Amino acid sequence: MSQMENPVDTVIRLLTDKMSVVKDDGSQAKVSVSREWLSQEALQNVDGHVTVGLFEAVDNKLELTGRLRRRLVNLRVNVWSLDSQMRFKIVEEVLRVVRQNRYTPADRLYDFLYVQQGDNTHKAYWATSLSDLPPGDSSWHEFLSGGIRKSDNVRFGVSAYAKFALMLFRFKIDVKESLVKKIVLAFEGYGTCPYGNGFSIRVWNHVANAWQHLQSSSSSSDDTLTIALTSNISDYIDDNAYVWLLAKTLYAGTGVFLYCDYVSCTITVKGVSYLDVVSYRDVDRVDVKPFLYHTELVLKSWVLEDLGV
Repeated sequence: MSQMENPVDTVIRLLTDKMSVVKDDGSQAKVSVSREWLSQEALQNVDGHVTVGLFEAVDNKLELTGRLRRRLVNLRVNVWSLDSQMRFKIVEEVLRVVRQNRYTPADRLYDFLYVQQGDNTHKAYWATSLSDLPPGDSSWHEFLSGGIRKSDNVRFGVSAYAKFALMLFRFKIDVKESLVKKIVLAFEGYGTCPYGNGFSIRVWNHVANAWQHLQSSSSSSDDTLTIALTSNISDYIDDNAYVWLLAKTLYAGTGVFLYCDYVSCTITVKGVSYLDVVSYRDVDRVDVKPFLYHTELVLKSWVLEDLGV
């Protein structure tokens, strides 16, 4: 049986990545997420705190031999705050995140939206060349542009003369490699050249030391190409936990341009494949000063397993 991520960790990561609570004055609220239980210090420097823990798990056979199984895992999510209105906002945000991601709770999106200059996570590079360049080549020039942060028709462009225009993107994977079930790389943009329009993308196989899984487009306007990896995942996550994506114009010549509007890497983690809300209730602590506003939610999740025997 393959490894899988603890459902508690999956929900903690989902809420940490996706929750966005805004105060009445328009500023961003500080909400921490952790495992159970609440410590006395947890609310000192934040507006609210969320804890996640296992409530109950039931193991069901899906066929007679018991090889295919489904775990029905109920999770307890507790929301705590010293302010009743803030508690309400956090609860509503937990409900929104869980409901909107009920079919993909184990997906993790990596892009450049919040990457800052000097961050040692994701990196972007450009180059011009007559050949494909490996990630470590000295010809790459690092850049960080708002044009690649989101799909908004604001683009970063590379021009080339008598060469191909190339872009290279590095994504830092912060999930254990053995838990990665799927990788999907996406590039939105286009390439132009007097000899023909279009661009291609490929992913770096650090074991084979080669660019692989070619996808191409001949469009002269924004088009999105994707590469989905579901086997030999470790070949595409190098020893530093990086995944590399190459974008390149289809033609070399004079007046060559490669434009990027958005680029991303999405990983699916082995484990929870469905998540939703069962119930929630307020269980405030009014016997303490100041009052501790507390809501308890119960979430249900599925984990499908193939024992292989």
